[in-house]
Amino acid sequence: MDIIKNLQEKDLRHIWHPCSQMKDYESFPPIIVKKGEGVFLEDLKGNRYLDAVSSWWVNLFGHSNKRINEALKDQLDKLEHVIFANFSHEPAIELAERLAELAPGKINKMFFSENGSSAVEVALKVSFQYHQQNGQTKKKKFIALENAYHGETVGSLSLSGVGKYSNIFEPLLFDVFRSEAPDCLRCRYGGNRDSCEAECFASMEALVKEKHEEISGIIIEPLVQGAAGLKIYSPVYLKKLRKLCDQYAINFIADEIAVGFGRTGKMWACEHADVAPDLMTIGKGLTGGYLPMALTLVTDRIYDAFYDDYETSKAFIHSHSYSGNALACRAAVATLDIFDEDDIIENNKEKSRMLKEKVEKIIDEIPWVGEYRQIGMIGAIELVQNKETMECFDWKERIADRIYKKALQKGVLLRPMQNVIYFMPPYIINEQEMDMMINTAKESILECFKERSKEHGI
Repeated sequence: MDIIKNLQEKDLRHIWHPCSQMKDYESFPPIIVKKGEGVFLEDLKGNRYLDAVSSWWVNLFGHSNKRINEALKDQLDKLEHVIFANFSHEPAIELAERLAELAPGKINKMFFSENGSSAVEVALKVSFQYHQQNGQTKKKKFIALENAYHGETVGSLSLSGVGKYSNIFEPLLFDVFRSEAPDCLRCRYGGNRDSCEAECFASMEALVKEKHEEISGIIIEPLVQGAAGLKIYSPVYLKKLRKLCDQYAINFIADEIAVGFGRTGKMWACEHADVAPDLMTIGKGLTGGYLPMALTLVTDRIYDAFYDDYETSKAFIHSHSYSGNALACRAAVATLDIFDEDDIIENNKEKSRMLKEKVEKIIDEIPWVGEYRQIGMIGAIELVQNKETMECFDWKERIADRIYKKALQKGVLLRPMQNVIYFMPPYIINEQEMDMMINTAKESILECFKERSKEHGI
């Protein structure tokens, strides 16, 4: 039997892949990756795929990055992991110290976990317990935005507002106050994200004024709602939110898991608004795409509310088996080294400009583009059925999935969301690779709609 087919059959016999209808794999079996190098992945047949989505947004500096590889090899001979209660190690200490220097505002303490959803769960529990032991016992609820995405565990899923992830689990989820989310493409206030005063914040303001006595924290994806389709909104929204949280003693929780580490053009998305949250979750790019790790960063003010004699029962009793994993910490330190040594944030400005310029040149060739939006190294093409009404395509048509498959055949990994084709490549991408990524996206979109027209007799 062909070795690839054999591996695919074994895979499908035992593996349940994430975010997938496994029946689809009958006609589109998993691609078995042999190796990765730079922005490319290579399968067992020798086919190469440009990783335009950084393997779910985690890879910052390319696959098999030599500097991160060397750091991990060195660490492997010293310490792989140790219980993180009453023990510590140099990579964790260095990472925490450096992140404290980079974090916005007065965020100075950090709690280690293993993935983004867990980091959000930590933030929720910390915020809740903070208010409970500070005498504000009515503050038991949270506000999240419509179309928010904060993870897949029950607590983080409760905050999420993307129905395809959460609807079936509603009986398991806790109640959350839901505020209107910015929707700049279809702004009902007639505004523009580049010049508006975030008039859409009125919904949040009204909700907080009515319910503030009950609200422990407000969680938000700063500037970009990821799973909603890379929806980008005005920094003014964050400025108003910071002010409102201060006014009503509510914790501002910034979920920077997807947008941190330079994705938006600054180290943290909150920097665009010159605001600092009370709690901040980070992950994904934290280890350069190598190992699972996430952190919940908090201010000293919040940390100090837990610091007391043991008998007061104010400690935060929460743990993860792999908290502070030494290998992951060392990969994260190596990642920060690359940011410093290669001046990544500054150098990405030119790549961001190049990306925008190149995509905008092809937009007119694609009649179904409702908008191209970009911030930093995140670019999103939203496809619409009607450019005047901005009507979306029926999700059952699976337009994005068809484009995804065509792009793979051409050697580019684009994993779209809904009707959005997006670019979030590793920062090491060069101009030639960028051209390949963009042109492949254009060709795949045009081919998809040409086929669709024939199917619909248009």
